[in-house]
Amino acid sequence: MRILVVEDEPGIARLLERGLGEEGHAVTVVATLTDARRAAKDQSTDLYVVDRMLPDGDGLDWVRELRRGGDDRPAILLTARDRVEERVEGLYGGADDYVTKPFAFDELLARIATVTRRAGIAAARVSVGDLEVDTEALRVFRGGAEIALTAQEFRLLRYLAENTGKVLSRTRILEAVWDMRHDPGTNVVDVYISYLRGKIDKGHPSPLIHTVRGLGYVLEARQR
Repeated sequence: MRILVVEDEPGIARLLERGLGEEGHAVTVVATLTDARRAAKDQSTDLYVVDRMLPDGDGLDWVRELRRGGDDRPAILLTARDRVEERVEGLYGGADDYVTKPFAFDELLARIATVTRRAGIAAARVSVGDLEVDTEALRVFRGGAEIALTAQEFRLLRYLAENTGKVLSRTRILEAVWDMRHDPGTNVVDVYISYLRGKIDKGHPSPLIHTVRGLGYVLEARQR
């Protein structure tokens, strides 16, 4: 899942970027509402995590702005304000949930799981042929046998699985999985695709990871 975090406190921003990334999500972090508006134009974003007190305004005002514009993607507000009235204001203002600082990271993960399930985002288990990717338990099975993946391999496979049948360019994969802009000198995508093939396809008669020459990669079950 792609998450846009709008947070200006460096320590919390780093925590969210690292922690959510380790959970297999593609995370973009910005510190202002100006940058958030720019980043929100990316229609592949699935969830907003927004601080209320930002250098150029109130994150709740931006959530209201999103709702008025027809953007109904889930939004979780972060705030140091813990008065009941302010939490209620946030929920009535269009936020899907409200987390008070300081917060336990596990609590935030639970709230993310709740709001995304409610919105029908990213089914917990994605199946491609005899491959199953459990995006909540972070486990992968092929033919009923569990496959051990590193965190980065899982992030890549999860992105491929959630876009089953779509040809994904190296640039798009870099931005989604590594949060990197195109670097013509890097072969990290090809390297990790090779790692995945060695674990996902090796020993199976029908490969699931396919190269589309000149375009990129696709995960799909093809008829032999």
